[in-house]
Amino acid sequence: MSILASLNRAYGRMADRCEVAPFGYSPEKIGFVVLLNDDGAPSAKPVDIREGGGKKLTAPLRIVPQALKRASGIASNFLWDKTAYVLGVTAGEGRRLVAEHKAFRDRHIDSLRDSKDDGLVALRRFIESWTPDQFETLGWPEDMKDQNVVFALASEYRRGIMIHERPAARELWSRLKVEGNQETTICLVTGEIGPIARLHASIKGVWGAQSSGGSIVSFNKDAFASYGHEQGDNAPVSEAAAFAYTTVLNRFLEKDSRHRIQIGDASTVFWADASDFKDAEEAESGFMALLGGIDETVQSGKIRTVLEKIHAGRPFAEIKPDLPDGVRFYVLGLAPNAARLSVRFWIEDDFGEIAKRFIAHFEAMRIEPPPNELNPSMWRCLIETAVLRKSENIPPQLAGDWLRSILTGRPYPQTLLATLLMRLRADKDVNSLRVAMLKAVLVRRLMEVPMSLDLDNADPGYLLGRLFATFEYVQTQAMGGKVNATIRDQYYGTASATPRAVFPALLRKATHHLARLRKDKAGWAVVLDRKIGEIFERAEAEKLFVPTLTMKRQALFAVGYYHQRNDLYRAKDTPTSVQPQEQTP
Repeated sequence: MSILASLNRAYGRMADRCEVAPFGYSPEKIGFVVLLNDDGAPSAKPVDIREGGGKKLTAPLRIVPQALKRASGIASNFLWDKTAYVLGVTAGEGRRLVAEHKAFRDRHIDSLRDSKDDGLVALRRFIESWTPDQFETLGWPEDMKDQNVVFALASEYRRGIMIHERPAARELWSRLKVEGNQETTICLVTGEIGPIARLHASIKGVWGAQSSGGSIVSFNKDAFASYGHEQGDNAPVSEAAAFAYTTVLNRFLEKDSRHRIQIGDASTVFWADASDFKDAEEAESGFMALLGGIDETVQSGKIRTVLEKIHAGRPFAEIKPDLPDGVRFYVLGLAPNAARLSVRFWIEDDFGEIAKRFIAHFEAMRIEPPPNELNPSMWRCLIETAVLRKSENIPPQLAGDWLRSILTGRPYPQTLLATLLMRLRADKDVNSLRVAMLKAVLVRRLMEVPMSLDLDNADPGYLLGRLFATFEYVQTQAMGGKVNATIRDQYYGTASATPRAVFPALLRKATHHLARLRKDKAGWAVVLDRKIGEIFERAEAEKLFVPTLTMKRQALFAVGYYHQRNDLYRAKDTPTSVQPQEQTP
């Protein structure tokens, strides 16, 4: 199923539960209500309906006739708009102020001319008699300027009835929507014949995109058109379908939505399609838990139990035994691209299959000792690939490529391996998350990588990592733990990439440190010397100190280093007379 078709289906389900606006309407931020008498005269000062306190007032969302996509042109919304259009006043310079106010006035005088409804008649009379200088004369508040405004009869406001909500206004708006576009053809989304949308509503909420929103479907230049078609005629989508997919996508992209999570620069939305609403909701909450987009400290014991089962590698049927088969799941990643939106990835599959792939991902990431976090989020993992661990420095396409690999079960991107190795050479921080990701990349590329310290592994990369960790430990023990810069700080990058260039010198340093250690802790020096010998026994020195290591063996170097270093610092492997100078990382 296509992206627009699946979003259209999601809109139908959400509309049935009154979770989204009906066709032809949209939620907009409304700051003030202008109260009118029956003759159209203002009855009092406008009502400020913004919420909050002090200077941090927020306009609440109200369902109003759907906003027009103005782009750079002038077009008036119906029965509401910002003060520049409605009243002809603005807090800025307002170079187009006269034209904007005229657009609102002309549209409503023409549309409301034949109406007999009391509310619509009062609004028409107000518009006919209003002049912008009345704003100052009536003493209306300055902070009303540039806010969105709606109207209500003073006699009905206490009952919460706005003019745009009156039955006559709804009927008129429905008729105007039909009359506005008489050209009909077959909709590519629904397969039904209907009026075609020339412009689609903007998609807002995508991280990094323009505040005014962006478009997925857009034809604004001759180079994009074909066969003489203009705008939306190039990809005929009905008004109803265009409204449906943009409405539900904007709902999914809201900050408080349970359908979105930020993965790198990709604003990722997801939703389930099931015959039972509870099944779909269960799948969506499960997916959020798999991504690590929940706060485990405030979740119920049930969620923690699910996460523990996932990380223990339990089969999916045991984790979600009551979730029926046939729950279709959709994941869409969007990234900014000027005034448009790029689709980074689009995945559709059975939820059970997606969950199984996630569990396989966690299995590939398993490392000993494990990270402190039970369920590290995608963001927490990706931040390890960024310079200075700043989210804005995460490689742009890496996040989407990695998530797509996880959800489809394909090998992880080679860029993830290269980026992690580059960060290790730069900052020398060989931590559990980085090593777990390196291990997962290799496992997905069908390489055998040990989860914990493997004394029998003879791979040169792994052995060199173990040897490097042992050399570093010998150094810290010989110096009493008072080392400003260990050999990891000085030589990790060279040792992990071109071992022959540095390991002979490191071996001489280790010999010197062992000699120093024998003066105070002869027994411990013998133990460490034996450990070094055991590593050398797994491979000949000529074959061990190779000129260069491939990227895969550089990753194994990091894994071996991590395993050996943590093993050395475990109290159980240390004589009682000798205490480690560092804690397990």
